[in-house]
Amino acid sequence: MKILVVGASGRVGGDLVKQLLADDHQVIGTTRQKEKLFDNDNYTQLDLDITASKDSIEKQLDQDIEAVYFVAGSGGKNVLEVDLHGAVKTMQAAQDKGIKRYIMLSSVFSLETDKWDENPGIADLKEYYISKHYADHWLVNNSSLDYTIIQPGALKERAGTGKITINDTSSGENAIEDVATTLAAVLTADNTIGKVFNLHNGDIDINEAVATV
Repeated sequence: MKILVVGASGRVGGDLVKQLLADDHQVIGTTRQKEKLFDNDNYTQLDLDITASKDSIEKQLDQDIEAVYFVAGSGGKNVLEVDLHGAVKTMQAAQDKGIKRYIMLSSVFSLETDKWDENPGIADLKEYYISKHYADHWLVNNSSLDYTIIQPGALKERAGTGKITINDTSSGENAIEDVATTLAAVLTADNTIGKVFNLHNGDIDINEAVATV
C-alpha cells in the first residue's frame, strides 16, 4: 500500500514509518529536514509545509496514495497553524484527491471536553487540546474520509510491551513504540473505520485490542 505519513520525523512518526516499511508498504514521509530519514527503497521523502494553502498541499500529493497518517505535532509552537488548521487542510487535500483512508494521532479525551478539568495534565496543554478537539471534530463531522482517531495518553520514551488497554476512563501513559504499533495495526482493520478510541499501557495484545474496537 502507498502511504503518506505526515510528520515522519516525530517521535511517533519515526517508529510508525519503521513498522510500515517492515510490513513492505511504500511510504512517503513528510519532514522539513533535508537529509533522508530512512535508507529503504520503499521510502521517499516530501518537504510538505502544512502551514501552506490547502491547494499547495494537494498539488504535492501523489494521485495513487491509498492512506494518510497525520502524526505531526507543533510541540507547543504554532498550535493553531499546525495541530488544527494544518491537520484540517491535509484532510481536505486527501478528500479532494480521492484518498479515503485517514488515520489521526490525537490525544486522550480530545473530544470529551467534560473530562478536561478532571485531568490536571490537560490544563497545561489547553491550547493544544482545543486545537486537537476541533481538528478531530472536523474529521468526524465534516469529512467523508474513512477515518480512525487514536487518542493516547502521555507519551513515554520506553520500550514497548506490545500490549495496551483501550477505552479506559483514565488517561494513562503509553510507550511510543506501542502507539506506533497500534497506528500500524488499524491501517487494514476495517472495524476501526469511523471509530475514535483511547489507549494506554495495558495487558491486551495490540492486535487483539484493535479487533475489539
